[in-house]
Amino acid sequence: MSRSLPVRFIRVTEARLITPHLRRVTFGGDDLADFSAAGPDQQVKLYFPTPGQARPRLPEPGDDGDIMRWYEAYNAIPEPERPWMRSYTLRAHDPLRRTIDIDFVLHDDAGPATRWAAAAKPGNVLGMFGPSAAYARPVSFAVSFAEADWVLLAGDETALPAIGTLAEALPAGTRALAFIEVRDAAEEQHLGSAADLTVRWLHRGQAPAGRTDLLLQAVRQADLPPGRVFAWIAGEAGTVRALRRHLVNDRGVPKRSIDFSGYWRLRLTQDDAPTDDDMADAHEQLAHARELLAASAEPGGPA
Repeated sequence: MSRSLPVRFIRVTEARLITPHLRRVTFGGDDLADFSAAGPDQQVKLYFPTPGQARPRLPEPGDDGDIMRWYEAYNAIPEPERPWMRSYTLRAHDPLRRTIDIDFVLHDDAGPATRWAAAAKPGNVLGMFGPSAAYARPVSFAVSFAEADWVLLAGDETALPAIGTLAEALPAGTRALAFIEVRDAAEEQHLGSAADLTVRWLHRGQAPAGRTDLLLQAVRQADLPPGRVFAWIAGEAGTVRALRRHLVNDRGVPKRSIDFSGYWRLRLTQDDAPTDDDMADAHEQLAHARELLAASAEPGGPA
């Protein structure tokens, strides 16, 4: 497929359970020959075939590289044939093998992505858009660490792939504290890091994800390290908003020192229209990105 836009078809080479409710799928294929992913927390959009399709139907990118034109062509595909689109984080990239890993949480209330991941086998094909600077939210370590004494990571199991890449990217000597909510001890993972990383696993039991305030209360009650913090939080949108308000209003953390993302919404999917809170979050994220760009562009600022 044309490289005027980062649109690819990727083929499953391996699929395996990492925990009882998380499946890691490895993808390869000719379209990954020129693939590169710089830095942690790199997000892509995956396109899942609808029933009867061997691979998702996607428009051919134009030579002009116009993203909006491509999305208009995608939305013009008749709904029964239009692939389902979901956002995921790249867990790993192996340039020598020309493969990427993506972790899928196997939710109890399975949607199209969960159903696909649970049954994925070698040879299955997905479409992929990205990573792309047009919509990516890469964590700016150069800017964020320039003002931070330590790092806070917080999220649920949907944030684990990103947290894993962030932990691996933290340099030696960095102090970091992670709060991660999962179902039970069987869902815990080893997180490799050169940093001085402490992980506090939070078990919600059989309660559905997003229906407890376990993560929020754990951070609220924590005796956090002194000094300036860079915080990265992700997961269910309502929980992320509450955590951010707590850090800003109760802990005095500057907004520009918090990178946040609502990965999913309680009772809603990515197919549903954005809420007023979603739009407010989007405006906050845009303002945050502009601040980082401005800081990095200042004379003597982080490169």
